[in-house]
Amino acid sequence: ASDIERLLAAFCSRSDAVVQAARKLLSDEKGPRRQRLLADLVHNLNGNIAAEEKGDDEKWFEGLEARFKNKSSYMRYSCESRIRSYMKEVSSFISNVHPTARDAYKRITDLMSDKLKSVKHNGCYFDRREEEAVRLCTAEGWFSCQGPFDRDDCPCKHSINPYSNRESRIVFSTWNLDHIIEKKRAVIPELAEAVKTRDGREVNWEYFYQLLFTVHNLKLVHIACHKKTNHNLSCDKTKIYRKRKQNHKIS
Repeated sequence: ASDIERLLAAFCSRSDAVVQAARKLLSDEKGPRRQRLLADLVHNLNGNIAAEEKGDDEKWFEGLEARFKNKSSYMRYSCESRIRSYMKEVSSFISNVHPTARDAYKRITDLMSDKLKSVKHNGCYFDRREEEAVRLCTAEGWFSCQGPFDRDDCPCKHSINPYSNRESRIVFSTWNLDHIIEKKRAVIPELAEAVKTRDGREVNWEYFYQLLFTVHNLKLVHIACHKKTNHNLSCDKTKIYRKRKQNHKIS
């Protein structure tokens, strides 16, 4: 192991002692910058990451509905809620769709809704109990910012473990699942236009489904890395339509 690995291992193995020492220093510290550093240290180390059940970390569940009995079930629910809100936006856009295309648009949103229900609204993304291939966190519950839409990584190396303590759980709610190709500016209007101008062609609704609800087009980003500016990205015109199938079986 390298020197830094040995240092971090020793640091983590004695985290309780480090927290205690940091708290003592914090009580006497007057400098704002040093206070912040010590407070952040205490906050990040003073968590009960391993605890999963409510009875093992009551403080983590303060303010949540009584129905949540373990951390992962709440984290899964919080992710499902975000995905459900995207589906609601897609469905409500029907009032903007050309009247002659609304029935077809409704059929597609119904297919999307059924697909989402079959995968439990992709709640797996925030559930640390899920397989590595489908979750966005480590087995311990650590999430890393994936960076702004126009970068391959996070320049600030933001990370958080909402499973750690109540404050981290609340702060994580400000992290965003950001659509690289924007949901409101690009994907939903393009879907509506595709349905309107399909002229006998079959709209490739699974492509739009991927863009709207999956990590094919979603990046988990810290609030500071969430750029609200116009992304100026559009859907792939070659994927909007596909050869007509005999049925609409969900795959």
